[in-house]
Amino acid sequence: MSDQRETDAELVERVQQGDKRAFELLVAKYQRRVERLLSRLIRDPSEIEDVAQEAFIKAYRALPQFRGDSAFYTWLYRIAVNTAKNYLVSQGRRPKPFADTQTDEDGESFDAADVVEDINTPDAVLHSRQVAEVVNAAIESLPLDLRTAITLREIEGLSYEEIAQAMDCPIGTVRSRIFRAREAVAEQLRPLLGTVEGKRW
Repeated sequence: MSDQRETDAELVERVQQGDKRAFELLVAKYQRRVERLLSRLIRDPSEIEDVAQEAFIKAYRALPQFRGDSAFYTWLYRIAVNTAKNYLVSQGRRPKPFADTQTDEDGESFDAADVVEDINTPDAVLHSRQVAEVVNAAIESLPLDLRTAITLREIEGLSYEEIAQAMDCPIGTVRSRIFRAREAVAEQLRPLLGTVEGKRW
C-alpha cells in the first residue's frame, strides 16, 4: 500500500465524519471492479452502470453502520451482489453467462485456454470456441448463488473467507457452492474433452 494513498479504513472513517470527497475516492477505486462483477450477472451495459450506481448509493447510506468487521471491498461486494439479485428478480431475468477470456489475479479462470492447448490452428481455435460455448452454457444453467460464488472466486480472486463475507453465508456453504459449480461445468465438458468421471478436466 503506497504511503501516498489512504487506506480504505481511513477513507471510510473520513466518510463517516461527513467527508463526501473520501467516498468519491472509494468509488473511483472500486467502480470498475464492481462493474466487472455485475457484468457476470447482468447483460446490458447501461443496466450494469445503473445497478452499480445504486449499489454505491446503498453503500454510502449504509457506511455510518460499517464497523470494519470485514474488508471494505467484501462489504461492498455483498451490497453489489444483493443489489444485482434484487434487480434480476424485479426484471424476471437470468444473469448472463461468463465471458470466455476472463482471468483473476491468481490466474484462475474458466478460460478455454486453461482447458485446451493454446495452438493457433483452425482445429484448435474451433475446439477452444466449442469448449468456451459449453462452459458458458454450463455456467448459465447454474443457480444464481452458485454462479455468484464461482464469479467471486474465479474472476475476482477472493478467498473463501472473503466470499463467505460477501455472500453473507458460512464458509462451508461457499466451498460447497464452488465445488458444485465446478463439477457442473466439468460434467458438461467431459464429452467434448474425452475425460472420465472423477477427473475434472
